[in-house]
Amino acid sequence: MNAVWQSLAVATVATLLALPPAVATAWVLTRTRWPGRTALHGLTLLPLVMPPVVTGYLLLLLFSPKRALGTALESAGLPVAFHWLGAVVAAGVVGFPLLVMLVSVAFRSVDVRLEQMSAALGRSPWQTFWRVTMPLAWPGVAAGTVLAFARALGEFGATIVLAGHVVGETETIPLAVHAALDVPGAEQEVLMLTVASVVLGVGAVLTYHWLMERHRRRLELDR
Repeated sequence: MNAVWQSLAVATVATLLALPPAVATAWVLTRTRWPGRTALHGLTLLPLVMPPVVTGYLLLLLFSPKRALGTALESAGLPVAFHWLGAVVAAGVVGFPLLVMLVSVAFRSVDVRLEQMSAALGRSPWQTFWRVTMPLAWPGVAAGTVLAFARALGEFGATIVLAGHVVGETETIPLAVHAALDVPGAEQEVLMLTVASVVLGVGAVLTYHWLMERHRRRLELDR
């Protein structure tokens, strides 16, 4: 069951690393009039509409040890291609659009007039964000984070291209199931991994719905 723990570790780190840029992107998309918002929105959605294998290939080109970025990261002790960090990057990139979309929904649910009142009282945009926007939006942001985490748990295509199937390092549940299907007599292992995946998925979905319901009730009380 090492693949289960590997999946949990990869999904957790990938989601935590993706959360700050996702929040920043969602804020730009929902709270600014920057002319490049449309282009940013389209770029953000690309990993969602492209086949994961293609996303993985593009990431492999970017982080290849033969490229400048890949060489620099490897020299710094942070190799990405065909390493554990590659699985994290793949899961984070593929789940990033979903996270941005759900965080954007949470931000849009916050009444802009409250932020305007905060600014009128002399608070900076940064103070308004942390004292008004995030306290009201956090259950929705948390719900989006949980759903993005669940998406990261199931990532396969981009992971196998960028990180490869390295037992004990990049072998997540989807990769382990894929490999076990080609092994005669491994039906028990496949079943156990499948059950673990279903349990984790159901848990994440239930948590998401609980957080969204809490967010909805909180907004109704505030209004």
